[in-house]
Amino acid sequence: MRLEVSCEDRLGLTRELLDRLVERNIDLRGIEIDTTGIIYLNFPELDFADFQHLMPEIRRIPGVYDVKTIPFMPSEREHHEIRALLKALPDLIFSLDARGRINQANQAALSALGSSLEELKGAALGHHIKGFAFSRWLESGDPKAQTCKLGFAGEEYLADLIPLYVPGEREGQALAGAVVVLKSARRVGMHFNALHADEIGGFEHIQTQSNRMKQVLAEAAKLAMQDAPLLLMGETGTGKELLARACHGASLRSSRPFMALNCAAMPDNVAESELFGYAPGAFGNNTEGKRGVLDLASGGTLMLDEIGDMSPHLQTKFLRVLQDGVFRRVGDEQEVQVNVRFICTTQKNLLELVGQGKFREDLFYRLNVLSLTLPPLRERKDDIVPLAQEFVARFATELQRSRPRFSRNLGDYLQAYRWPGNVRQLRNSLYRAMTLLDGDELGPEQIDLPADSEPMPAIDEWFEGDLDEAVKRFERRLLERLYPQFPSTRQLAKRLGVSHTAIANKLREYGLGKK
Repeated sequence: MRLEVSCEDRLGLTRELLDRLVERNIDLRGIEIDTTGIIYLNFPELDFADFQHLMPEIRRIPGVYDVKTIPFMPSEREHHEIRALLKALPDLIFSLDARGRINQANQAALSALGSSLEELKGAALGHHIKGFAFSRWLESGDPKAQTCKLGFAGEEYLADLIPLYVPGEREGQALAGAVVVLKSARRVGMHFNALHADEIGGFEHIQTQSNRMKQVLAEAAKLAMQDAPLLLMGETGTGKELLARACHGASLRSSRPFMALNCAAMPDNVAESELFGYAPGAFGNNTEGKRGVLDLASGGTLMLDEIGDMSPHLQTKFLRVLQDGVFRRVGDEQEVQVNVRFICTTQKNLLELVGQGKFREDLFYRLNVLSLTLPPLRERKDDIVPLAQEFVARFATELQRSRPRFSRNLGDYLQAYRWPGNVRQLRNSLYRAMTLLDGDELGPEQIDLPADSEPMPAIDEWFEGDLDEAVKRFERRLLERLYPQFPSTRQLAKRLGVSHTAIANKLREYGLGKK
């Protein structure tokens, strides 16, 4: 049983309180006094009758304001809090006495040593961890906090050595021992890389309001920390390389190189040399050797853009790298070991290419371990206007001109277009418009967009359901195609030969007009 007694700071009050316990033969297990005017008592559980008489007696002591039961003493709470904190920490933590012997150790330290606290208590820490004279450091007279590198269980640790002093009434401070914290050098490196990743940029610079794109980024943030190959799929211009760089920046490899090679941009022999490099004399006696992007990306990330266009010959060689992490330079017989994380992008359906015999099936399943599909811009319309505003602001800075305002109907105009070139097309269209803009307002008339060349669906598609539903589908599709070319309701009404009011109502019905 534990009691909290609130009282005034009066000489003799504690003695009177203890006399009440002695009179009832209560064995006091502990007492703690707080300078704020609270006395804590710890004693065995009492019968209800004894407890009923004890409480009023304590309250009648002059200077006692109140008394109540509590679940634990302050020292017990502090003890359990410290143990809970030590248990949660992954670092190895030891508490030593003034002669370097172990008093306490957290769970991580006990697990690393494979011992219980009872077995370790009283043993010299130097018997278990070599590389530093703990007892000599403490017996030096005035030990200072320091950090050193120690080896333990085949792994390197950074050790923080912190002396513990207890204030004394006469001699200032007295040395009570020390705390030793061992941090795994591997984990310290991981923390540094994670911090560095935030500095160089991960996903924080990719802005989106689309729920679908937010889901892609959330999944990408989890996959970025893995070392398995990552396959990014999506139409041209959807931002696959941007996402690949973000995954590298958010990974533990962020401090290492990020290299990229376009598999579709060069002949097969050139691509092989660029990927693997070549040995001296590989193309004649005067040829100097060259490191390939695999070498240059060692420890980091290599992005292979448009992997679906890689030749069968290169696919076979690349499969060996994925399987064993080794390759040979062109013209060289010696194997090179490499540690690279691969991110591959494609706008093609690799599974279809496998079925057509144009892509190795074993390579496909090696690459398709972790995969993400980026949605086209037409499926994330909530991002079109924010992206346009961001691009316009950036281009205004580059062109050293004031940022123009958007006309009232520009947002609707941009959202109604299908953007077959996706974000890249949006960016390029706005750059052209900003370059040629004379005024301070940007409108649809400044945005030069090619006509949507997507073919109208076959007639059978319109006859799903009844006639009214088919007519509505056709009507909506027609307005979606024409509205980007005639962004005002009056222009569109004139083009279709109907009233302005009718077109306004239809646009509102199908969500194509101003919101």
